[in-house]
Amino acid sequence: MTDALVDRVRRRLVTEAHPPGRLDAAVRAESHGIVDDAVFARLRRDVAAELHGAGPLEPLLATPSVTDVLVNAPDSVWIDRGHGMERVHVSFADDAAVRRLAQRLAAAAGRRLDDAAPFVDAVLPDGTRLHAALAPLAPCTTISLRVLARRRHDLDSLVAGGAAPAEIAELLRAVVAARLAFVVTGGTGTGKTTLLGALLDEIPPTERVLVIEDAAELVAAHPHLVRLVCRGANVEGAGAIGLRELVRQALRMRPDRLIVGEFRGAEMVELLVALNTGHEGSAATLHANSAADVPARFAALGALAGLAAPAVTSLVASAIDLVVHLRRGRDGLRAVAEIGMLHRVGDALRVVPVWDRLTGDGPGAADLRAVLDARVVAP
Repeated sequence: MTDALVDRVRRRLVTEAHPPGRLDAAVRAESHGIVDDAVFARLRRDVAAELHGAGPLEPLLATPSVTDVLVNAPDSVWIDRGHGMERVHVSFADDAAVRRLAQRLAAAAGRRLDDAAPFVDAVLPDGTRLHAALAPLAPCTTISLRVLARRRHDLDSLVAGGAAPAEIAELLRAVVAARLAFVVTGGTGTGKTTLLGALLDEIPPTERVLVIEDAAELVAAHPHLVRLVCRGANVEGAGAIGLRELVRQALRMRPDRLIVGEFRGAEMVELLVALNTGHEGSAATLHANSAADVPARFAALGALAGLAAPAVTSLVASAIDLVVHLRRGRDGLRAVAEIGMLHRVGDALRVVPVWDRLTGDGPGAADLRAVLDARVVAP
């Protein structure tokens, strides 16, 4: 009934003029015989969600624990609320309904989604990350929504939730206080942004922190934090401003520390150059399968920027001190799995294990403690 009602209300709103309460008036006019206030309120909410919100996905996006909402097909909707993927009893009438929702969400982000531009990667006005793809790129229209973090986590709350032992939290506090530069690595959905946000709160309030992100995902309570967010191209394909340009601009804004939400391409060069010019204690997130894979990821990103491997090694070795790697277990727990120090060996980089969740301290633990102690006593 709701699908047919939505179509009738949509046509009425397009063809007729209505006063300020026009949605209510249109719903009452088209829902013939509906007089019960509770039923009307439900219909009104459903119609509003279909016309302006995320349709049947709206209640899922409003659930506090949900981080991802995924539509694989009209009858295949999945969510992640911190314990792995789970299928939910939400469905669409057909693929055309999914396509209409995807196009409306894309339009809300100022982007185009049609047969000529059959995929979109954008940020909705509330900060939710949107990706959608139309056939023939996928058998059915797919929608992927990454929900903006709603609350701040500090290190103590992460320890209480099992994300890190108390002694590792103290070690990370010492790393921030000593102004060591680090990268937080891991796969998608492992909690990289959450941990980085918690570590930002450990930075002294007198320091100016410049945060550069694709989308405003980091949640932090630092009192002197300035955020720069990328801008996508408009419907004409113009006006995009990426991470590389924002890193350049941030260097002119008197930062004490630079924080890059995630780097994945040529902007790595600007970031590493910046970290070699006195911005100690800066940080970023990076996709990687393990701490040991981080040197290869840097080399690959450097190649995208046109840098030879020895040049990448030189930049990284003098700019990044530590790798903090996160994994997501089969039980859905997102936790610190490895910590390693980046060392230069000839023209190559090597990660020396400091700590492993399974085996404890590694050969680099003493080296890291020595570095931390030296930073504490240094004038």
